[in-house]
Amino acid sequence: MADSVSEPIDYIERTRAQYEALGYPPYRWVVNEDVPPFTPLAKPLAECTVALIASGGIYRLGQKAFHFRDDVSFRAIDVDTPPAELRISHFAYDTRDARTDVNVVFPYQTLKDLARLGRIGALSQLAYTFMGGIYSARRVREALAPALANRLIRDEVDVSIMVPA
Repeated sequence: MADSVSEPIDYIERTRAQYEALGYPPYRWVVNEDVPPFTPLAKPLAECTVALIASGGIYRLGQKAFHFRDDVSFRAIDVDTPPAELRISHFAYDTRDARTDVNVVFPYQTLKDLARLGRIGALSQLAYTFMGGIYSARRVREALAPALANRLIRDEVDVSIMVPA
């Protein structure tokens, strides 16, 4: 079994190398100096409606695929969508495992199981996805993040799980 374990991946160096290989300027890591926007839960997780947000570039068959660079759009995906109807469009990670099992980067079926088992109150009917690797932190801060926050408020969720890819 130990032979099948891979070495740890230095994601910071890997990101730098990918940006260099693509001809982009060196990646500038975002530094958040404000108070973190985390709020303690007001009720037990078993009573909460949970939303899924994933940056893996997942979209449903019939929806528009994500663009290559700085696409700050998002897709709403009904959590009753069969896995066979989900697609992936992302330039910044190896999508082979995600194409085999989308739950690797979009664990909606696992969250549905947790709701069924009573570990979470419910899974929000809509999950949201976008393509991570967006170079412009300003566009994420000013466009994508507020749009997703507004959707979560509209959907009356108590907590969101954000899955990076």
